[in-house]
Amino acid sequence: MPTRTARTAWNGTLNEGSGQVELSSSGAGTFDVSFPQRTADEAGGTTSPEELIAAAHTSCFAMQLSAVIAEAGGTPVALQVTDEVTLAPDPAGGFRITEVKVVVRGEVEGLDADGFAQAAQTAKDTCPVSKALAGTTITLDAALD
Repeated sequence: MPTRTARTAWNGTLNEGSGQVELSSSGAGTFDVSFPQRTADEAGGTTSPEELIAAAHTSCFAMQLSAVIAEAGGTPVALQVTDEVTLAPDPAGGFRITEVKVVVRGEVEGLDADGFAQAAQTAKDTCPVSKALAGTTITLDAALD
């Protein structure tokens, strides 16, 4: 199986420094990162590890859900997956990701609402990125359009 790489170049202190994260394997882009923007309510044109985790999780979840739907005898027509990844102070010190909220809306042939909800739960439990987030609360809101 493949290994993917990313690289970050950082200059300066935590609060006054900044950097750029490069999606090296794909060459899809280079994005600015900043700790003050990471902890601010508005991203201000920079990305963050939490946004990158959200992107990784939504894409992984969508792929896994499409496979689970097919295994259940359905046909995925369209899936819209959104993640909210929350960064908060850690009582043990520093920060931690405290919660991931997954919202998925789907257009699916061959499954009813209960079947879709079960497929979404299975996808949440078996998606490789969900597994990597073990120890973090992941909530799921799944419904057919």
